[in-house]
Amino acid sequence: MNESKTSERATVEKAQGGDADAFAELVRAYQRRAVSVAYRLLNNIEDASDVAQDAFVKAFRSMGQLEDAEKFGSWLLRIVGNLSLNFRRARSLRSAVSLDGDFSSDNDAQDAASKFRLVAPDDDDTEQGHEMQGLVRDAIAKLPEKQALSLILFSVEGLPQKQVAEIVECSVELVKWNVFQARKKLRELLSGQL
Repeated sequence: MNESKTSERATVEKAQGGDADAFAELVRAYQRRAVSVAYRLLNNIEDASDVAQDAFVKAFRSMGQLEDAEKFGSWLLRIVGNLSLNFRRARSLRSAVSLDGDFSSDNDAQDAASKFRLVAPDDDDTEQGHEMQGLVRDAIAKLPEKQALSLILFSVEGLPQKQVAEIVECSVELVKWNVFQARKKLRELLSGQL
C-alpha cells in the first residue's frame, strides 16, 4: 500500500472515530470531485454545491457504516450520485407541475458557468467551446440515470471501471454496457448539432 493510501486510510479511521478535523481534511480532498460529479448530473453549480454539501453531511453522520476505510472515495461518490439523481428527479417533478417556467437570464447562466470554472476548469474557454459544452451537458441530462452516472464517472472523471461499479452498485460488465449505450445515445442526440 502506498503512502498516500495509508495516510488517507488513517484520516478516514480518525473521522470514523469522531475526529471533526480529520473529516474536514477528507472534505478538502474530495470536495472538488464531489461538486464536479454533481454538476455534471445537475447542470447547475448552486444545486451541485448544495448536493455535495448534503453528501458530506450524510457521509459524516454515516461514517460508522463505512466498512472499509480504503473505499471512502467510492462510498462518498455513491452518496453524491444518489443525491444528485434524487435531486434531478425532484426537479423534473417540480418543473412538470410549475406554471411559471424558468425565466433565468443569460447572465445567471454565465455567472454559474464562471463559478464552476473556479471549481472544475474546462479546457476550452472559447464561446464555441462553451456552446458545445452546453450541448453535451443537455444531451447527458437526457440519458437514463445509471448511464449518465457511469459515463460521467468513467469518461469524464476518469475513474477505473471497478470503482465506477462500486459507486453505481453494479457489475463491471454493466458499467461497460452503460458507458457504451450512453456514448451511442450521445452520438445520436448530438449528430445534427455538432
